[in-house]
Amino acid sequence: MKTKKIVITGGPSTGKTSIIDTIAEKGFFCFEEISREITLEARKQGIPQLFVSDPLLFSERIMEGRIKQYQEAEKTAQPFVFLDRGIPDVLAYMDCFGQPYEKKFITATTSFVYDQVFLLPPWQEIHASDNERYENFEEALRIHTFLEKTYRHYGYNIITVPKDTVDQRVNFILNHIKNT
Repeated sequence: MKTKKIVITGGPSTGKTSIIDTIAEKGFFCFEEISREITLEARKQGIPQLFVSDPLLFSERIMEGRIKQYQEAEKTAQPFVFLDRGIPDVLAYMDCFGQPYEKKFITATTSFVYDQVFLLPPWQEIHASDNERYENFEEALRIHTFLEKTYRHYGYNIITVPKDTVDQRVNFILNHIKNT
């Protein structure tokens, strides 16, 4: 049986981490977002904000990490694996911020295809910036637009998760995957 790889994506402060954590608590195999890990690792190396000082290197590290997550998901014996963001997110962010990129980014996006994509809409009431999340709410709205555009461009049928409690949102996702 092939493991279904399911992406939970959305702009900053849309509830992705809370949803992934709750899905994991229910016993599903989940991969967490890797950008914070990359940011914190760069700080340990004396680079305060890798995204600002070397955006291409930051994007390459994220893409490499997401490819590794995808490959690890393929090796599991689980029926479903959930990922906090997917490889197309890298292109969406690069396009959103006008960052040029090499063909390898497109190749990765077309080579590693997910089974389902759930998009979380911008939600001003839960938006917060911190040391690893720099975007204000207006930027979050812009990022959302680019995420939706990018996933659609690469042929994904996006399922929008309604704003609700974490449990209700998780139930929406789980009910949806059970019915497909």
